[in-house]
Amino acid sequence: MNLGFYFCLLLGIIFLILGIIFAFLKEKGAMLISGFNTLPEREREKYDKERMSRDQRNLFFLWCGVFLIGGALSYFVNTYCAIPAFAIWLVLFFHEVHIDTEKAFGKYRK
Repeated sequence: MNLGFYFCLLLGIIFLILGIIFAFLKEKGAMLISGFNTLPEREREKYDKERMSRDQRNLFFLWCGVFLIGGALSYFVNTYCAIPAFAIWLVLFFHEVHIDTEKAFGKYRK
């Protein structure tokens, strides 16, 4: 049993589904972004919601690709190939996490 393969496959599918959701929702998908939905309505109008949703969609597809490649390597090469995939995802994830609202959404100001 190759747990690394199943782990990567599961996360890849989850991120693929999330990316598809953001692709279908387009501008409305911005409300699913953590922290943005808690802003007052007047503040939300100051941001480009379509670009936010598109960037989040692309981020989910990137994460999906990382895990699917890690899963394929884990299946065909070695079970431990899932570990670098997870490490790469952690770096990408923490690069996008911001506590300050301005840092998180500042690049999306209209």
